[in-house]
Amino acid sequence: MFVGVVAGACLAGIAFLIGLFKLMWRVAEPNEALVISGSTHKTEGLDEGMGFRIVTGRGTLVVPGVQAVRKLSLDLNETQLSVECVTQQGIPLKVRGVVIFKVGDDYVSIANAARRFLDQQKLMPERVHIVFAGHLRSIVGGLTVEDMIRDREKLTGQARAACNTEMEKLGLIVDSLQIHEIDDPTGYIKNLAAPHAAAVQRDARIAQAEANRLATEAEQTAMARMAEATRDSEILQAGYQAERDKAAATARQAGPLSEAAARQEVVVQETRVAELEAHRREQQLQADVRKPADAMAYEKRTLAEAERDARISAAQAKARETELAAAAEATRVKTAAAAEAEATEARGLAAATATRATGEAEAAAAEAKGLAVASAARAKGLAEAEAIKARAAALAENQEAVVAQQLAENWPKIVEAGASAFGNVDQMVLLNGADGMAELFAKALTMGGAGLGLARKLLADGGTGPSQAAVAAAAVAGPAPAAAAAAAPVPEALPDVVVSQPIPVADED
Repeated sequence: MFVGVVAGACLAGIAFLIGLFKLMWRVAEPNEALVISGSTHKTEGLDEGMGFRIVTGRGTLVVPGVQAVRKLSLDLNETQLSVECVTQQGIPLKVRGVVIFKVGDDYVSIANAARRFLDQQKLMPERVHIVFAGHLRSIVGGLTVEDMIRDREKLTGQARAACNTEMEKLGLIVDSLQIHEIDDPTGYIKNLAAPHAAAVQRDARIAQAEANRLATEAEQTAMARMAEATRDSEILQAGYQAERDKAAATARQAGPLSEAAARQEVVVQETRVAELEAHRREQQLQADVRKPADAMAYEKRTLAEAERDARISAAQAKARETELAAAAEATRVKTAAAAEAEATEARGLAAATATRATGEAEAAAAEAKGLAVASAARAKGLAEAEAIKARAAALAENQEAVVAQQLAENWPKIVEAGASAFGNVDQMVLLNGADGMAELFAKALTMGGAGLGLARKLLADGGTGPSQAAVAAAAVAGPAPAAAAAAAPVPEALPDVVVSQPIPVADED
């Protein structure tokens, strides 16, 4: 029950909406324009705030009670012109014509026409007649009767040009303007045409006389031709009579000629019968003698050809059998050779693969070994660099302790380097005994410890930068034997030692 009520309500609502839409929807026909008033709209080409809008060739929604819709016809209209005018010569004339006009298709023309004729569309022809009547009087007043008669297009063009501005203001356009006739109540036009009419009448009489003369000449010529035709007819009739007489004589001789012709035809027919009989006999001989002989010859020839074809077929079959056997043997040999070649190729590929795998394994091993050696060397270099860097940092923080530690660690090498100065001395003589020996060893130790003084000097002069600290650490921890040996040659380090022949060492005291 509830569903039925809801469905009925929906249908009623849809019907109401459809009815409302039909009530609000307006469509402009092709020959009319809808003028909708009651709201302000802007139409292209028109000023704003007109209070109405124009719709042509489409549909639009209109709100009932708020907007009003009226139609303006765009159909053609016509008005008959009958204007009394006076020409430049003062001659009164009555001009009759017709004007075909309509409302313009653009919005400006439709708006102008709507303002002026929306409720008075039936008065359009009268208004147009008034406009054209005034301009026709003005234009005819500047023309002569001769100008109007000879050039009506000029009159029409001037009238349309003069009325164009007023018609645009009215929203109308002129499709056609035709001047039908010009009435002359004074007879001026008739009198104007009298000389021409007299000349035309004269020319007509002259033409009539000339026509009569030509007609008489034509009649005489026709009569002469008639006499000539009569003569020719009589001559022809005489000729025809002679031919008729000749035909009658020929007819009289036709009987004997016909008999002779009939006998000749009998002879011809008999000859034809004899020829047909001879032909029949020939055909009989062909059927009784020649055809059986030809059949026997054909039979023998066919048997001989069949026997020959059989022998040829047997020979060809034998040759084909031999050829197939030879081809099979060749295929077998070729297949065996191909299999042997493939086996040899497979063994070669296997050997090449094994050799290549061995070479690749050896190359990989050599590469791995080289990489290991390079990695070890790089690690050793990095470790030494880190050690030098650590010593430099320690030297920068505590100079005296680092120098003392390095000196203590390298003291044996320093002593060894100082003693190496005497490595090439076989014998030496001490001039001052034990003191000389002590002084000698003290100088050697001094040369070995020169690095300590150098490190302290560098630290005392240049601050504690990382580079200077590293230089100082290298001076202390460097290879002391080589430094001592290079810094202390024998002649300079031992000025008091005299190298001579090998003698025993003795004390002067």
